[in-house]
Order: sequence, then C-alpha cells, then structure tokens
Amino acid sequence: MPVGGRVEGQQMTRRSYTAERKLLMASDEHGHDNNELFAIFAFATCGGYSGGLRLSVDCANKSESDLSIDIAFAYPFRLHQVNFDAPTCEGKRREKLSLIGDFSSSAEFFVTIAVFAFLYSLAATVVYIFFQNKYRENNRGPLIDFIVTVVFSFLWLVSSSAWAKGLSDVKIATDPDEVLLLMSACKQQSNKCLPVRSPVMSSLNTSVVFGFLNFILWAGNIWFVFKETGWHSSGQRHAPDTMEKQSSSYNQGGYNQDSYGPAGGYNQPGSYGQVGEYGQSQSYGQSGPTSFANQI
Repeated sequence: MPVGGRVEGQQMTRRSYTAERKLLMASDEHGHDNNELFAIFAFATCGGYSGGLRLSVDCANKSESDLSIDIAFAYPFRLHQVNFDAPTCEGKRREKLSLIGDFSSSAEFFVTIAVFAFLYSLAATVVYIFFQNKYRENNRGPLIDFIVTVVFSFLWLVSSSAWAKGLSDVKIATDPDEVLLLMSACKQQSNKCLPVRSPVMSSLNTSVVFGFLNFILWAGNIWFVFKETGWHSSGQRHAPDTMEKQSSSYNQGGYNQDSYGPAGGYNQPGSYGQVGEYGQSQSYGQSGPTSFANQI
C-alpha cells in the first residue's frame, strides 16, 4: 500500500474515533438532562402528595350522627400519627382514633434517591459543558461518573420496588372500608357507616412509574458512560495501532519488495535448473550429443 494511502486511512480512523467521542459526549449530556427531568417528576409526585377520605356514621339516634368525618394525610405517610374523632352513638361521647401504619421509610428513601439523582445529574451536566478538560483529566471524571451511574441504577431499582410495596400498604391502610372497622359505632348493626369519599392515589401511582423509568434511564446510560472510561478508551487506542502494525508488516512482506525480482520467492533464477531433479536430467540431455560427436 502506498504511504499516502496509509496516512489517509489513519487520518480517517482518527476522524471517525473523534466523531464517535463527540457523539458519546452529546449522548451523555442529553441522558443527564433526561435524568434530571424524570427525577423531578418522581420526587414531586410523591413528596408533594396530600390526600384524604370522608366517612359517614349514621347512628340510630340521629342527633348523635356525624355524616362528614374528614381524615387528611400526606407525605411521608406516618399514618399512625393521623388522628380523627368519631361518634360512638352512645350519647354525646366521641372517641379519638388514628390510622394504622408507618410507611415513611420507603417513601422518604424513594424521595431522597430522587433528590440526590437530580442534584448529581445537574452537577454532571454543568461539568460536561463548562469543565470538559477537568472532567477528562487523568481519566478520573469518566470513572467516577461510571461508578456513580451504576450505584444510582441499583438504588433506583431498590427504592422504586420498596415504594411500590409501601404504596400498596398505604392504599390498604387508607381504604374507607378498613377505617370504618376501627370505629366502635360501626360494630353495631343499628348504626349505618358508609364511605363518602375515597383518597385519590393517581399521583402516587405516577411516582412509582417514574421511579422505574428512572431505573431504565440510568441503567441505559451505563454503556454510554462506560465508553468514556479508560477501560474502553484503551481498547479504542489499541485498534489503530494494530492496524498500523499490520499495514507496515504487509508492506514489508514479499509482495511489495520486488517479489518478482531477484529476491522474490517466486522468481529466484536457477531454482528449477540448479536444484530440482528436472535440472539434473537436463544436464544429462546435454551430455548425449557431445559424446556422439566425439565418436564420429
């Protein structure tokens, strides 16, 4: 291969490698932007929730009835601290009750992961844009980014799964039919206890969906971040060097050093006449006419 063609091939390889790195950088920035957005949706739909339910207790003595018992609860869902008063249908006496359960651990864990994921994505985006040289210095930035991405992917999976179970328990604990069972007046058949309004859980369901979407996004970014690390970059550097070595060894071989000349393997003069058996028979053919001429 001519030297000019080899240099041009190396330049094309370097250009393609540079273009790939720029594409990866753009993918990383875009990926972190999506992570920020979905993290905001996750902790906003969960951490900003507040809801309630309404119950009705119609006593046999109508004057003792309470047809509008409102029970409000909110994040972080420490339901055992949510108190409400209910009639006993035994005179004017009322009882003080509370909901059952404490689901703050799974909810707070989920929101904490979402907040820290948002902050890290924001910081990573700033570093990508304004401190690109510092980020690639000693290959420390890509390695840290890769490790953090793997950790956040795992934490998103764990926190989303835990919050999905916690939300299921919250729905059971705030079910109006379950809350009515806590009231002593509802245990008497002469009294009528009915749910008036159930809590709306659509935003909490959305938070679980965004949690698993965040897991998918962070897990998908692992490959792109890995390609920025030294582990992948070293493999990319070895590829052009190997191509150059193969090209140089090919050019130094028998095909490009006048292989058809005196040093070539195919055209070494005298190879058939001096060494082979056919060359010896040819010398036998030359001795025949000489001896015949001498006899004459």
